Amino acid sequence: MTEAAIQGATRDALTGLPGRDAARRRLEDWSAQNAQLHVMLIGLRRFDAANLAYGAAAGDMALGEIAARLKHFAANELDGSWLAARIGGGQFLLVTAEPCSRERWQLAASQLLDALARPIAAASGTLRLSPRASVLRGLAGETADSILDRLAHALERLMVQPGRRLAWADGEGTREGRSAAQLEADLLRAIDRNEIEVLFQPQYDCAGDRIIGAEALTRWNHPLIGRIGAGGLFAVADRTDHVAQLSRHIAQLALRAASQWPGDLRLSLNITPNDLAAEDFAESFGALLGACGFPGWRLTLEVTEQVLLADVAAAARAFDALTARGVKFALDDFGAGFCNFRYLKLLPLQYLKLDRSMIDGVVSDQRDLAVLRAIVAMAQALGLGVVAEGVESEAQRLLIAAEGCLSYQGFLRSRPLTAQAFLTEANRLKPSGPCGRSR
Repeated sequence: MTEAAIQGATRDALTGLPGRDAARRRLEDWSAQNAQLHVMLIGLRRFDAANLAYGAAAGDMALGEIAARLKHFAANELDGSWLAARIGGGQFLLVTAEPCSRERWQLAASQLLDALARPIAAASGTLRLSPRASVLRGLAGETADSILDRLAHALERLMVQPGRRLAWADGEGTREGRSAAQLEADLLRAIDRNEIEVLFQPQYDCAGDRIIGAEALTRWNHPLIGRIGAGGLFAVADRTDHVAQLSRHIAQLALRAASQWPGDLRLSLNITPNDLAAEDFAESFGALLGACGFPGWRLTLEVTEQVLLADVAAAARAFDALTARGVKFALDDFGAGFCNFRYLKLLPLQYLKLDRSMIDGVVSDQRDLAVLRAIVAMAQALGLGVVAEGVESEAQRLLIAAEGCLSYQGFLRSRPLTAQAFLTEANRLKPSGPCGRSR
């Protein structure tokens, strides 16, 4: 069960997350089931100062953004059961009840802190918060009060220590430098050892609710730490200047797998800033398409605003060259941050892919629904299809279909599947006709 699926929990009015009491009940439930709990408590250092400097409205907006980033991270990087909660002030809790090594949980905490530390744009200025986290692995039979108490004491000590941002609640300090260096060395061998795996998140047509393709997602099956999500994987690759090689390897794996799919099923691939920075990106990617035997018209390349920041003009040239091969482009994570609408004018885009935060409240919140309607209306005026991410309920699916979204993906229909599992599912649900050529 994901955080969004928890029923009857008391929600924090500002962020929409479960509150402290709901989090405590969930911890007790999982403990009673003898689940191995991994928990982190996040505190925002200098949050009170930011409130004074920028105003309470900016502080409230920042808390909402932190909550959205926390949920986005958990949904993308954690497997199975998890809970994100706001337990008061500038403090948030993240819990997973799935098996996880100590090293993996420390890495997850480090990656989450990186995500939360990114600047937050507000009307009164740019907020730069300094998140800290205490982490632990729950003991057998440990109560929720004990877990929260240990985390709180560790975080309190951490907040007054300059330079440190992460601490284990059992008193053992982290060794981020050593762990990072070892991970960097491991990654250099991971491709040759076939430790990099591509999973496929099925995508469905809103009109007919039929499978139309899948987004390729990446995991690193580390032999000691366990499964590392795409965020952690690419962070390590960036430190080793290994992103370009890793990205090409992932694209090759995904394209080869997709070449076996039946009918006209589409593949969506994410591209990185390093990809677009290469002057020969369009040419080399086109050659890779040919080598893998996958037709360009069945491919969508997803790009985030962050990827485009370096050189929009260069990105436009690469997009134009690949568009000539039939490749489609989607602006990913739309609504997750500050969007420069100039991109919609300059780039040959075919899709807007809504961040899951744009879908979470559309069924129950009229303001969220109004925002969705405005985005869909703008996209339709520009001739763009809208893809919804993170659809987890039938009510959400029916609503986005009624509002004019083109397609969706999310746990409502399927979790990410292995290449073989997706192929089996695609053959079982083989579309009766073309499903991807029209847009």
